[in-house]
Amino acid sequence: MNSAKGIIEHLQLEPHPEGGFFKEVYRSEGTIEASCLPSNFEGSRHYSTAIYFLITSEDFSSFHKVNQDEGWHFYDGSPITLHIISPKGVYTQVSIGRDFSKGQVPQYIVPAHHWFAATVQEQNSFTLVGCTVAPGFDFADFELAKRDSLTALFPEHGTIIAQLTRS
Repeated sequence: MNSAKGIIEHLQLEPHPEGGFFKEVYRSEGTIEASCLPSNFEGSRHYSTAIYFLITSEDFSSFHKVNQDEGWHFYDGSPITLHIISPKGVYTQVSIGRDFSKGQVPQYIVPAHHWFAATVQEQNSFTLVGCTVAPGFDFADFELAKRDSLTALFPEHGTIIAQLTRS
């Protein structure tokens, strides 16, 4: 079994603003011009980007959203739970891992503009996943949730929002 520390060092992962650690491993050479993108994009974007992302059971990925669909791909460690709130306020959970008998899936696509967070399912463990975004990721497309604002939008999900936001 790999260790979180060993993977972080080997893959040269850096802290991510949402929690956990990441490294961009792919950014397409080609770009999509701003005039061809929806109005919520400022500027051109690469066709696609991909990162490694690792979180431990002592941490979590805070609720956030992006302008793009984001694919999550399971690689190693504990299964991970994605917590998703749609723009209409529908809350769902998805378990990403290898145990199909427990309803886990090896990959999942979070739709654009959905708030989502992630937690590691097993104690004293970690999860290593890959995340792919198209059009390519830019921090201009990233919004980290503020607890009070997200709770005001979706008061019925206040408990999970409080657990998976940092401020």
